[in-house]
Amino acid sequence: LRSCSPGRARRTNASRRAYLVARFGDIYAQERLDAETLLRTYISDMEMVQRIIYIAAVESFYAAKMAYRQFKIRVRETLSLGHSGPESLEDTVLDYIVRHEDLYDVQASVNEVIRSMNINPKISFPPEIDFIVISTLIRELCCVAFSMQTLAPPLDIAFGTDGELFSETKYHRSFHSDFTAALVAYHVWPALMENDVVIVKGEAVTKR
Repeated sequence: LRSCSPGRARRTNASRRAYLVARFGDIYAQERLDAETLLRTYISDMEMVQRIIYIAAVESFYAAKMAYRQFKIRVRETLSLGHSGPESLEDTVLDYIVRHEDLYDVQASVNEVIRSMNINPKISFPPEIDFIVISTLIRELCCVAFSMQTLAPPLDIAFGTDGELFSETKYHRSFHSDFTAALVAYHVWPALMENDVVIVKGEAVTKR
């Protein structure tokens, strides 16, 4: 194991949080639109394109959170063998992960996301191509989601379902929404949450 920097995680929590929240916004503004443009060359239905991107975001967070849990267990098992303090074992584990996030196997998460998307009944893709075409977006989301798990408290995305009541606190309405409709037809981008409080609004389409 490489050496650790005691207290690094707590010391840098605020700056890492600010960076990751901003990065989540950048992905929405840049990589999401790049993926949208790319998908439109294969799929004419804009709703399907937006559903694909939203599901990619949700699956990326899920895969990254699972990978983080497994990574943390392995680090804890290894560090517990020689841990003597003064920091708690949990703090030492977190410091190690923050310092060595490059050890996260992001490609394994990307592969897992694509596998999950291939069997998702809500989205479809022309058979001659693969969801791997948006792997840049998936990779960036996985990296951000993994890093967000190292924060105290961790950040996560809101759970959204088709047909749910539209929430002004969670989402912006997409410009092609029916602005009088009360229900979400589908989601474009997830809201970012901290302790069940929205810190960055997502985007949704409302229709009657």
